[in-house]
Amino acid sequence: MTDPFGFMKIPRRPVPPRPVEERLSDWNEVYAGQILLPLVSEQASRCMDCGIPFCHSSCPLGNLIPEWNAYAMHGDWRAAAERLHATNNFPEFTGRLCPAPCEDGCVLTINADPVTIKNVEQAIADQIWERGYAPPRPPERLSGKTVAVVGSGPAGLAAAQQLTRIGHTVAVYERDDRIGGLLRYGIPEFKLEKRYLERRIEQMRQEGTKFRTGADVGRGLNAAELRRRHDAVVLAVGAMERRELPVPGRELDGIHQAMDYLTYANRVQEGDYAAPPVTADGKHVVIIGGGDTGSDCLGTALRQGATSVVQLDINPEPGDLRPDTEPWPTYPKVYRISHAHEEARGREGTDPRIFSSATLRFEADPAEHVCALHLTEVEPVHRRPRPDTERVIPAELVLLALGFSGPERGSGLIEQLGLTLDGRGNFARDAAFAARTAQQGKAQGHDRGAEHGQGMRPGRSPAGGVFVAGDAGRGQSLVVWAIAEGRAAAAATDRYLTGFTELPAPVAATDRPMMA
Repeated sequence: MTDPFGFMKIPRRPVPPRPVEERLSDWNEVYAGQILLPLVSEQASRCMDCGIPFCHSSCPLGNLIPEWNAYAMHGDWRAAAERLHATNNFPEFTGRLCPAPCEDGCVLTINADPVTIKNVEQAIADQIWERGYAPPRPPERLSGKTVAVVGSGPAGLAAAQQLTRIGHTVAVYERDDRIGGLLRYGIPEFKLEKRYLERRIEQMRQEGTKFRTGADVGRGLNAAELRRRHDAVVLAVGAMERRELPVPGRELDGIHQAMDYLTYANRVQEGDYAAPPVTADGKHVVIIGGGDTGSDCLGTALRQGATSVVQLDINPEPGDLRPDTEPWPTYPKVYRISHAHEEARGREGTDPRIFSSATLRFEADPAEHVCALHLTEVEPVHRRPRPDTERVIPAELVLLALGFSGPERGSGLIEQLGLTLDGRGNFARDAAFAARTAQQGKAQGHDRGAEHGQGMRPGRSPAGGVFVAGDAGRGQSLVVWAIAEGRAAAAATDRYLTGFTELPAPVAATDRPMMA
């Protein structure tokens, strides 16, 4: 176990990132080479191994955090690796990309600083590979069943790996030219170096998973035909229906969707372009949207040499302290600084975000290219413009980071597979099937019911044997939720194919993050 008094003797010390000026001069990860095992082991000893570890329930994967904290404290990296991989297929992704709601659920957070869980996870994940603790795990025998996984983001890859390891023959279909989905083209290199992604994909190939790139299921490849060729299909196509900004001047040149901009930047790192088709170099940049995608655009624009960068957030500026309406152990809305915000502050001396602001219209130069943005302050609740608060800021490149509203509507999947959408615009999942599989799971000793409604009306419609994982069914969410959904969908698929499953299902289709 960990030191029961460690949290009283040792203050919280997160792993420090590289200096701002150093990391702005390259595209390497913010923490490249910064993980120090003695510091990580010391910080792991702050875990009090509490009787009811709320960090478990704050993590949709149900990561066994106190257990691998104890092993990390004692330097037993093999045991720590086993416990981390027991619940998480890709800890090297979550250790880098997840915002760590587990830390806000740490019992220490009630009146002190939480354990640096994310740093410990990343350190264990890196040790897994450095010490050779992640060999391929091909199945001992094949089931004779075939599964098509559509989409190769974290949900699709997790589902594919689970199903391959249990003995099914799995083919992953990806419409882009490389495997990885948003991990490949949506996450900047400075947050996730793609060598880690390539390493996992190669492991999966050695385990037997097949990959098909350039396969646009629904458009170029008929989804109904794909279903006929396989015993089951898992849809992990993400939520890529982008939100728009219907204001005057939206049609001007120089206004782009954030995901297009990030994809161009990532393709430069892949060697596809010598220079990105859309760049922030020498421009006044405005990012509309205050979420993670906007932060990724901010870090990218700074590395490309933007003259200035402003990020507009329609939400009011949060406070530094957890509000009473969001008590522990929920993930609260508090003032947070991403690494990109830190980089912008170090350069300009101020936070690049303008809170409680909304765009009124865009202004054009003589060439019909955007040159300015008119914004206004908004009320915190109804978001109505405040009178006499309009102002103009320069804008030569505008990036729309407004989020997504479910799977793409024009993909053809809905029509070809007979799917329906729920009230939030996501692929609907069959509640009746959820009830049956949950009952079967309890009868066979799986308390959560391996499947929890990941299926789409098996046997009762053209969608029989079709399962949904990740953002396509949940809506846009975190990487940790995507992996959890992929594992749960794999369990549901395995039960559908064999009548039984031993695969874990950490979440139900109806589960949501812990909220007040």
